[in-house]
Amino acid sequence: MLGELNELLGASPQRPGTGKFTLLRDTRTDGSFLVHHFLSFYLRAGCKVCFVALLQSFSHYNIVAQKLGVSLTAARERGQLVFLEGLKSCLDLFFGEKEPSGEPSPLQFLSGSTSNLKALFDFVRTSLTPAEGDSWQGPVLLVDDLSLLLSLGASPVAVLNFIHYCRVVVCSQLQGNIVVLVHSSEDGADEENELLGTALSHHSDLILWAEGLATGFCKDIHGEIKIIKRLSLQSTEQDVVQVYQYKIQEKNVSFFARGLSAAVL
Repeated sequence: MLGELNELLGASPQRPGTGKFTLLRDTRTDGSFLVHHFLSFYLRAGCKVCFVALLQSFSHYNIVAQKLGVSLTAARERGQLVFLEGLKSCLDLFFGEKEPSGEPSPLQFLSGSTSNLKALFDFVRTSLTPAEGDSWQGPVLLVDDLSLLLSLGASPVAVLNFIHYCRVVVCSQLQGNIVVLVHSSEDGADEENELLGTALSHHSDLILWAEGLATGFCKDIHGEIKIIKRLSLQSTEQDVVQVYQYKIQEKNVSFFARGLSAAVL
């Protein structure tokens, strides 16, 4: 999985790049395999990772990561991975449990005491600001998935402000990278979510858009992925767009050009 997708993106653990904002989107399919890819990629590259995991538990991500040859438990113990387990944080907040650190919950907006995501931003900034003696390659913020903040009651403006300030700190000041997943509905019925995805698309350096097949299920092709490389956010040059089909397997994902799958050949 790591090798094939990295080859398509022109990336490697030896040169993970800096200052980039990557947007992951999915339509009619589950794009979480892309989240697992980037999580494993940046940990292998020796980067400090802050993972805001709103969708699944730590054990779920850890099981998938082990299949990719990475231990999240070990990464967290050595201080390379800071993991925010959104499901647990929500329950703790609702039932009055305090954060182990004694600090306000990163998801403080759920209590209704505030409508912004400042507490979540402070959590990210504190987690990724280098401490004395740190030797990590660079900071990375990974969010799975940003759409859930809207479902939890945050406004699109609050989420966009959160991402803006994270980009200023992580991408500009610390020369790190940000990767976020945003779901996209086929009919555009969720207006707030579509607004969020569209707004972030205009500020992304790289967009990976996974889509389910319009023709329905196929055992040899699970979907298509569109890779959109923005040459420059300030440039008028046209984006570079590549489209591949993919098949998700036990421990990896195979990518191939349209019409070259086993089902066709």
